[in-house]
Amino acid sequence: MMEPIRYSAAACQTDLPNPLGRKDMTANTDRMLSMVDSAIAGAAPFLPVRLVVFPEFAHAAPVYPTLAELREKLAVPVPNEHTERLHAKAKGHGIYIQTGTMIESDPKWPDVVFNTTCLIGPEGVLYKYRKVNPWIPYEVHSSPHDVPGYDEPLFPVADTPIGRIGCAICYDWIFPEALRELAMNGAEILLRVSAYMDPWGATEPMDWWTVVNRCRALENLAYVVAANQGAALRRYPPYSWPGGSMVVDFDGRILAQASPGPGERIVVAPVDVTALRHERQTRRGHHMLAHLRTEAYPSYRRHVYPPEGNASAPSYEENNARIDGAKERLT
Repeated sequence: MMEPIRYSAAACQTDLPNPLGRKDMTANTDRMLSMVDSAIAGAAPFLPVRLVVFPEFAHAAPVYPTLAELREKLAVPVPNEHTERLHAKAKGHGIYIQTGTMIESDPKWPDVVFNTTCLIGPEGVLYKYRKVNPWIPYEVHSSPHDVPGYDEPLFPVADTPIGRIGCAICYDWIFPEALRELAMNGAEILLRVSAYMDPWGATEPMDWWTVVNRCRALENLAYVVAANQGAALRRYPPYSWPGGSMVVDFDGRILAQASPGPGERIVVAPVDVTALRHERQTRRGHHMLAHLRTEAYPSYRRHVYPPEGNASAPSYEENNARIDGAKERLT
């Protein structure tokens, strides 16, 4: 009989300065490593933490309006010194860490930069996830979907001793298709690395944050571990960041949630992968993965926001033009 897979997951909410250059990233990584230790120590008398998740922008945000500035001042290859330090921490504790995002340069795709997060375990980097749905028109890093000849998985899933894990970044989660793709690729634990701002964040009357996290959990019969930015307005103007980091079970129940508002928080809740697998195997009702009539949705064969066939990163103006073109295709 297999050993049950049950552990705690920690969503670590950060309130860190906004790096304006590569050297500024070091202090942020220092703080995140300390938060990993705090998450481990805090749960030690209870169910041990084996998964730690950080929010979008925790390492670096796409704060410059052009590709040239992002590449010159912030872009880093992945792996790098920060992932190496996180790997050492993961190996030391025997845990898995979903990093905050970095602005990534890759010599394989020299004309673009990506907004990238990694899953790191004791074995090393298990996958890189590059944001498929940038928050357009403002974000000018590239979606891998738009890069001509891109030949790597858009939605990778890692098969680990603590379950099959997949990740998507912030605005990706507003597209149910992105998380469904991860689930159809086998993901059991869906990680949200996010910087979701006010007024759409973690409080009424809108509270998209909670609504979306719960919906993605129940419609994919998966756990959700969602780490949101808790940065104060002075860190990342012109937006404030409402936090509300949470863990949700596969029926959409919130297991733990940080109080809304800026500031560091560590939210810890149990993840029972054995129970999830039992539900997926035995459940007849409300199994939306097994009940999916894919042939019923021919609209997904239409090209609404197709790749432009341009290898260079988009500008704000180009993003707006593509949005206008997409809206015309919908009419």
